[in-house]
Amino acid sequence: MPELPEVEALKDFLTENLVGHEIVRVLPVAVSVLKTYDPPLSAVEGHEVVAVRRYGKFLDVETGGGPHLVTHLARAGWLQWKDRLPDGPPRPGKGPLALRVALETGAGFDLTEAGTQKRLAVYVVADPQQVPGVARLGPDPLAGDFDEARLTALLQGERRRLKGALRDQSLIAGVGNAYSDEILHAAKMSPFKLAASLTPEETRRLYEALRATLTEAVERSRGVAAGRLKAEKRSGLRVHGRTGEPCPVCDDTIREVSFSDSSLQYCPTCQTGGKPLADRRLSRLLK
Repeated sequence: MPELPEVEALKDFLTENLVGHEIVRVLPVAVSVLKTYDPPLSAVEGHEVVAVRRYGKFLDVETGGGPHLVTHLARAGWLQWKDRLPDGPPRPGKGPLALRVALETGAGFDLTEAGTQKRLAVYVVADPQQVPGVARLGPDPLAGDFDEARLTALLQGERRRLKGALRDQSLIAGVGNAYSDEILHAAKMSPFKLAASLTPEETRRLYEALRATLTEAVERSRGVAAGRLKAEKRSGLRVHGRTGEPCPVCDDTIREVSFSDSSLQYCPTCQTGGKPLADRRLSRLLK
């Protein structure tokens, strides 16, 4: 899933390539992608793009005198830029193409989604706050006013484990499965530690890891072409998706805990005092 750093890089890329250009055609290919109907998708046509913004994992394309085109790429969605779009309208079918946006220059982008779950979402709204997912977002962890005191206040009374708390978009916007693993590894904390149990020193460590991990990922992604952002994300991850590999800090073997639709990765030596965490799904299989 694209998370804050990748969506931030896409925002920068689209700012450079969309702003100042007119949207001449928006072609939906998968009806499931459209989450609003009034104003219609065609309402953005004929308007110039004046800004591109990021809200958590949402991308907002603002048009001058027209509505906003807001996108959430979900788990398997992506944006593919084309300097020259194919001639003729795309054909609906079983492929990954969900929606195409064409500019007056002949360039544009496709929104695609792999797999069968089809969670990619597109909204046409007068204000991004009309999108429910945007309206309920928590603070952006890279915002100038997101300081250690803000994180402390957010975690007070939070009875969930750190892994779940970091992924909650209404608590902190933009962090998903991959970067929550990376942040907790950098902070040397167990993903199962209760968020409300953190000492002031631990909160400081988590804050520093949160800011540093996301900032470094944004810097790595900045200037990378949209088509290479996925590979760039994978190359920078130290523990997420690296089960069985050596930890780059201590050389211990990276372990995994599996859930019904996701998994987390961690280093026992760095994060859990050398003790492996219980993998409930594996335990059930061994009974």
